[in-house]
Amino acid sequence: MPSHNGCVGSNRMELAALICSQTIHCWAETLAQVTQIGIFMTIYQTVTHAFASANRFDSKPLANLALLLSMMWLAAACSSSTDASSQQTATAPQTQAAKAATATPAEKATAVFAGGCFWCMEKPFDDLPGVIDTVSGYAGGSVSNPTYRQVTAGGTGHFEVVQVTYDPAAVSFEELLKVFWVNIDPLDDGGQFCDRGASYKTAVFVQNESQRATAQASKAAQAKHFNQPIATVVQELAEADFYPAEGYHQNYYLENPLRYQFYRSSCGRDARLTELWGEGAGH
Repeated sequence: MPSHNGCVGSNRMELAALICSQTIHCWAETLAQVTQIGIFMTIYQTVTHAFASANRFDSKPLANLALLLSMMWLAAACSSSTDASSQQTATAPQTQAAKAATATPAEKATAVFAGGCFWCMEKPFDDLPGVIDTVSGYAGGSVSNPTYRQVTAGGTGHFEVVQVTYDPAAVSFEELLKVFWVNIDPLDDGGQFCDRGASYKTAVFVQNESQRATAQASKAAQAKHFNQPIATVVQELAEADFYPAEGYHQNYYLENPLRYQFYRSSCGRDARLTELWGEGAGH
């Protein structure tokens, strides 16, 4: 995500957390070419270790040499990864459009979930059979048609959410909730992962009594599972209170796969999900 504008919270700890979140989002945007950063670090550490084991150099020249060799590899890797990214981006909209075109259920339903950064909440639902479409957006606030800048600056009351359109004959709301839980940290009441602030808190926005009852029962089951209070709120939402986010946020994991993976890894999302959910963690 682009860097945020505005701060959530009044003390230094909250400000520091927000700055950290902003920095990682900025890196995800500006370091699109650094697609092999994990391999880069591995090579750097391997070269350093090899030279250190040989005991042939003192620490400073050793580090410089290892860095030079690793950067040479990185320069070559980036040029090829850029081409691969362009090919993936070209096919991404077609993939999403094809899914929507082949889904012609007699009845459609929608569900709205807040799970932190909406970039990371589209894919888990898109991968679920019976889901027709996902749209990133904003919900739960007091301002009509908010912008991303307004929401992340705080004060509008909106959450970052994903609206899921699905075929209720093929997948139930309860099944959607199961996917939702394993893709969030339901114990965090200050945001999600590296993203801090009210707009990144978690919520299930219900649109009828059936959804409310199902969501409340599901939340109770999670509280029992963790033996802790669940920070996720269950909140009513009128259909008109959902606002789609700007176009560049839609299908982000498809349109910008390299930036998406860099952001997701840097934010610590997968590590925390595995810690919470083990092999059942979302992706």
